[in-house]
Amino acid sequence: MIEIQNLSKRYGSFPALDNLSLSIEKGTVFGFVGQNGAGKSTTFSILATLLAPTEGTATVNGFNISKDPKLVRRQIGYMPDFFGVYDQLKADEYLDFYGASYKIPAEQRKKLIPQLLELVNLSHKKDSYVDLLSRGMKQRLCLARCLIHDPEVLILDEPASGLDPRARIEMREILKELKKMGKTILISSHILPELAEMCDEIGVIDNGKLVAHGSVQDIQFQLQADKLIVVKVRGMVESAVAFFEDDPLVSKVEVDEENRTFQFLYKGEETEQIGLLKKAVLNDLQIVSFKETETNLEDVFMEITKGVTLT
Repeated sequence: MIEIQNLSKRYGSFPALDNLSLSIEKGTVFGFVGQNGAGKSTTFSILATLLAPTEGTATVNGFNISKDPKLVRRQIGYMPDFFGVYDQLKADEYLDFYGASYKIPAEQRKKLIPQLLELVNLSHKKDSYVDLLSRGMKQRLCLARCLIHDPEVLILDEPASGLDPRARIEMREILKELKKMGKTILISSHILPELAEMCDEIGVIDNGKLVAHGSVQDIQFQLQADKLIVVKVRGMVESAVAFFEDDPLVSKVEVDEENRTFQFLYKGEETEQIGLLKKAVLNDLQIVSFKETETNLEDVFMEITKGVTLT
């Protein structure tokens, strides 16, 4: 669906995007993670044919971004990280304007616009002026505009930026519905847990370079060679700690005596974890819980970009 090959964008000697190569299958929800200035918006602008690459190329649904920009634009719905100004338009007029721009017949627009407003939960605001809508409503209206020509691909740059918690939840639920409809969705965000929840794959970009790519689970597994184990016991914590400290695969034990818990890093595989727990029980340690904790996406991002500095 989307093929990116050696894509670069430079401003003088500054590499806003550095040799990006990526393949995204049809129907995938792909999350782009990165701090401000990492290269997310640059990538999206190039894919949307709004910015010419310095080197490399990309295709969207088989159409080349440089050779066939008009055909590419028919394939995508692009939502920038800013809304723009439409002071004198009502919500339904705003969608009608864009529908006409895509040469959708007037009769078809009359049927389509109510459906789109219902999809983004704005039916009750169809006669409201755009400028008076809340930020969350503007974001949803902008998403409806992206869908007016029924594109195969949605490119959404920071769609949840600046939204309150309720508005972010509403946006996430709409994106889930679009995923069910088979849309291929590229979404960037610095709200990392939300990407983990809704995306099939993520790409971590830093300083213009793609530094990690895969499912959230795959990236977590690659990074967390040492697993963090949390143990809760009954009885004397000290004796349990001494037992686990004797294992050569255990390191960095930290004790919370008040809650009768301790944690440690473990280098072994799952079968070795099972053996360790079995051995602890056979040694009459009263284990209440023995749990490997999950790394969240913020931890993943910080670990991947650790030591990387901006130029």
